[in-house]
Amino acid sequence: MQIFRSLSELTPDFGSVVATIGNFDGVHCGHRWVIDQVTARARSLGLRSLALTFDPHPVRVLRPEAPHSVITPLAQKLDLLASTGLDATLVLPFTLELSRTSARDFAGQILARALRAVEVHEGENFRFGFGAAAGIDGLTELGREFGFAVQCYSPHLLRREPVSSSRIRKLIGAGDVSGARALLGRPFAVRSTPASGRGYGTRYTVPTINLAPYPELLPANGVYITELNVAGEAFEAVTNVGNRPTFGADSFTVESHLLNFHPIELAEDTPLELSFLHRLREEKRWPTPEALREQIGHDVRRAKRFFALRALKTKTP
Repeated sequence: MQIFRSLSELTPDFGSVVATIGNFDGVHCGHRWVIDQVTARARSLGLRSLALTFDPHPVRVLRPEAPHSVITPLAQKLDLLASTGLDATLVLPFTLELSRTSARDFAGQILARALRAVEVHEGENFRFGFGAAAGIDGLTELGREFGFAVQCYSPHLLRREPVSSSRIRKLIGAGDVSGARALLGRPFAVRSTPASGRGYGTRYTVPTINLAPYPELLPANGVYITELNVAGEAFEAVTNVGNRPTFGADSFTVESHLLNFHPIELAEDTPLELSFLHRLREEKRWPTPEALREQIGHDVRRAKRFFALRALKTKTP
C-alpha cells in the first residue's frame, strides 16, 4: 500500500480512485466492511482504491482540552489499513485551517481535483466541512456537481448494535477486551518498547517485562490474559495493568508475566506488541506479598487453561 502525506504527493499518474474517508480509529469490522466494498469496486472499474484519513485525530485539534486516547496510533492504523488490500492511504495533517474548509471546497478541491475520485463510499452518519455542516445528502449533491458518485452504507451491526470506534473505546476503557475483540475482529493490541521494571519480578518464578509509558488507550486497571510479541516472537502471558498497590506506593505499570519464557535479547528499543485476550479480574490490594504470590499462581493456572483450550480449538478441524 502506498502512503501519501500531502495532496501534492498525489500526482496525475496515480490515476482516478474509489475513495473512503474517515478517522478509521481501530480499523474495526465496520471500517473493514466498507473498505472491502471500496477495493472490490475499484478492481471492477480498473481504478485505484484509496482511504483518506487524518493525523492527529480531529478531536485533539478542535477540543484540545478534552482527553482523547486513540485505539490505534497512526503507524499501527496504517499497517491495519495496508492489510485490507487498499492501494493507497492519504494521511492529511489535520489543522485548524483544514477544519475551516467548507463542504463545497472539500468536495471540489480535495475529492474531485486532488484525489480524482470517481466514487466515494461512506457510512450514513458521515459529516464533513466546516462545523461538520454537511452530511451524506450534501456529499451526494456535491458529487453530482463535481463528477463523482456516492455510495452510502447503513451502520455495520454486531449483536444488533452498530460497530463504532466510540463503542470500542468504552469497552476497552471498562476492561471488556473480549467485547472489544468482537467489534475489532481481532484482539485489542498496543505497541511499545520495554521499560525497566522495579525488580519485583525476580521474586517470582515467571519472568516479567514492563511496557514503556504508553500515552494512548489502555484497558481498565486489572489482570488480563495476554500475548506479548517480542521482536516477532509470541509469548503467552498474564498482564497486570495498574498500580501494584500491594507493594506500597502506587506506580502505574503495564507488567507482563511470561508463561513460556526463554532467554531472549531485549533492549530498550526492542519492539513489543501486547494483545489483550481476556480479563481475569480487577486489581486489588493484597494483605501480604505471599497472598499476592498465591493469587498470581491462580491467575497463571487460569491463563494456561485458556491457552490450552485455544490450541485445542486451533487443531480441531
